[in-house]
Amino acid sequence: MDLLNTLVDKGLRGESPTREEALAVLATSDDEVLDVVAAAGKVRRAWFGRRVKLNYLVNLKSGLCPEDCSYCSQRLGSTSGILKYTWLKPEQAAAAAGAGVAGGAKRVCLVASGRGPTDRDVDRVSQTIAAIKEQHQDVEICACLGLLSDGQAERLRQAGANAYNHNLNTSEATYGDITTTHTYADRVSTVQRAQAAGMSACSGLIAGMGESDEDLVDVVFSLRELDPDSVPVNFLIPIEGTPLAGDWNLTPQRCLRILAMVRFVCPDVEVRLAGGREIHLRTLQPLALHLANSIFLGDYLTTEGQAGKDDLAMIADAGFEVEDTDTTTLPAHRADVGAAAGTGCGGHGGEGGGRGPCGEAAPADAVPAPAAVGTPGATPAEVGMPGGGAPGATPAGIGAPRRAPAEGGMPGATPAEGGTPGGGAPGATPAEVGTPRPTPAEVGTPGATPAEVGAPRPTPAEVSTPGRAPAAAEASRADLVAVRRRGAGTDLPPNA
Repeated sequence: MDLLNTLVDKGLRGESPTREEALAVLATSDDEVLDVVAAAGKVRRAWFGRRVKLNYLVNLKSGLCPEDCSYCSQRLGSTSGILKYTWLKPEQAAAAAGAGVAGGAKRVCLVASGRGPTDRDVDRVSQTIAAIKEQHQDVEICACLGLLSDGQAERLRQAGANAYNHNLNTSEATYGDITTTHTYADRVSTVQRAQAAGMSACSGLIAGMGESDEDLVDVVFSLRELDPDSVPVNFLIPIEGTPLAGDWNLTPQRCLRILAMVRFVCPDVEVRLAGGREIHLRTLQPLALHLANSIFLGDYLTTEGQAGKDDLAMIADAGFEVEDTDTTTLPAHRADVGAAAGTGCGGHGGEGGGRGPCGEAAPADAVPAPAAVGTPGATPAEVGMPGGGAPGATPAGIGAPRRAPAEGGMPGATPAEGGTPGGGAPGATPAEVGTPRPTPAEVGTPGATPAEVGAPRPTPAEVSTPGRAPAAAEASRADLVAVRRRGAGTDLPPNA
């Protein structure tokens, strides 16, 4: 296909496609999806070899957010029954981070619900960063605390934060349909504040919220202009109790096309396979590793992810290797720019990495040949964002059967208080990070029994691809999977 050959040539030169070419990727048929993956995979391997960077989520504060983001179970007025708790203590967060690092995570993402941090919150997070760095000097720290005010980005950077995450989520044209309590411009401003303070920017999108192909291309090109070092691609987790609970608009093939489009638009940037991969990609997850060079290990903020041991097995079985802490994630031309700017983006221990020319042609000698990029050496044990962890979890605990409530008290929430997609409830024990998944009845997920989770797939006519799915398609999608809440069915003491 001439389109794919053109896109590969551009990607290997570090150039981005045109908007029309990006739209054409999304318009390819399911019959062509393997060709699309193979083409984008050449670009991924040219810049990142067969390395997979692992990220691990620690949810510092869950629920009770005053914002009204339609996709979020922590939103104002949410009835999702998620885990809710106030700030983890630094030692609890450090123990949680240790579980991810032991499982091979190179980056720990510290997330807190809310519009944005107060100055006192920045102090809390600074103490938490110090506690984590004291035990794991080389781990990258990414903060995700909402909208930043004057001086807060600088304080976080001084405290040791290497990166800051704040996603654009969707196109500027449709942003008001998703959130009304803050603006698209507010999000752009926060990413720019983080960059100006010398932190590596992490900003991405959520697909599956009823957006059009044009919306997807708009947000990805906006991200290219904003020039983050890392672009997380989330697929909407339709959580009961949120306005988008019935939005099941994605197929595994569409998810792969979206990832491929992101890779072509930002060929030399860390593309992170993030929330929702398990329920939307399902058995095609390994194919996504040919497009994304970074994943979250374990659970997300308020929903369960794939068990950590299964993530590691998937990486190994697909012929990839976990990126170690001594390897700089980003290509040299981007990492060198970041090092000169003082950012701690894709390297290790806050050195190296940083903002570079996403989508601009790199010098000829800076573009690695595919065979020259794969950094050997990482073992499976060396294998992050979604997956907030339980303080004190051991490596085995990341995928071990969950411990009974009486065996592992997690400071943080009562069963009625439930969690948001992804992060871990503070204090969850290793057992809780990976116990047998609760049944749909326990989780409160509408419409799916265990038998239905493996039910026959709907026919193509029943499932809509681009755009918002009709009601009939949504119903057919919803009975394919059960969204599992983190901590469902546990009896957790409140976090003082």
